[in-house]
Amino acid sequence: MASKDAQNQRSRSLPGFLPGSSDPDHGHHISSSNPGNQVWQRGPPPPGSLPPGLEYLSQLDLIIIHQQVELLGMILGTETANKYEIKNSLGQRIYFAAEESICFNRTFCSTLRSCTLKITDNSGREVITVNRPLRCNSCWCPCYLQELEIQAPPGTIVGYVAQKWDPFLPKFTIQNANKEDILKIVGPCATCGCFGDVDFEVKTINEKLTIGKISKYWSGFVNDVFTNADNFGIHVPADLDVTVKATMIGACFLFDFMFFEHSLAGL
Repeated sequence: MASKDAQNQRSRSLPGFLPGSSDPDHGHHISSSNPGNQVWQRGPPPPGSLPPGLEYLSQLDLIIIHQQVELLGMILGTETANKYEIKNSLGQRIYFAAEESICFNRTFCSTLRSCTLKITDNSGREVITVNRPLRCNSCWCPCYLQELEIQAPPGTIVGYVAQKWDPFLPKFTIQNANKEDILKIVGPCATCGCFGDVDFEVKTINEKLTIGKISKYWSGFVNDVFTNADNFGIHVPADLDVTVKATMIGACFLFDFMFFEHSLAGL
């Protein structure tokens, strides 16, 4: 009987609810009939040892990022600040990301603009901050390349995304707070994705083993041509460190800016 009570208590301690829900009993439980539920429940670390607000990431092996379409920007042809919904595999929103940048940067610096993306949970609490400085983006310029800084919680740096020069392929490294390389991301030679998904493979530093991928999903010819709405999927091991998962969310935003911001450019 005591063993059963301990098991029940342990199962209640798992963060099986969406961020921003103060009580798991009043949050959005994942249905036990979902086959993926077993993967999500695979021994997450104690919530107290994780950065606040990132506990739910410890359960996920798939993170979906959906860009929200700004109708006013589409009609006027202006560049508006990007907004994204971050969801689990069931399509439930777990975070919301909003870009903060000035109109001058969006207009004249376009996809190279400096900006800050603030990621909040369902209660509106900011849990991740992504800072992007103004940098170059060219295979002909091997210096001052793209870089992101990820903070979780805001004010505490947990990682960086750094572009590495390569004349043929887009390459990036995931770094820890000390700027030590942890993982490498290698993209395809052509990133237009006119008729299919575009995959950026997540590899070990020596590039011998692929452990996941960041995919830009193809949404169809009409959507790709006439809207700027992009959809991404981050496929990673469920037991990957949550700070690395947060850094990969930042990498996904960087790829959107660099390769997919203007959908017509890839056609």
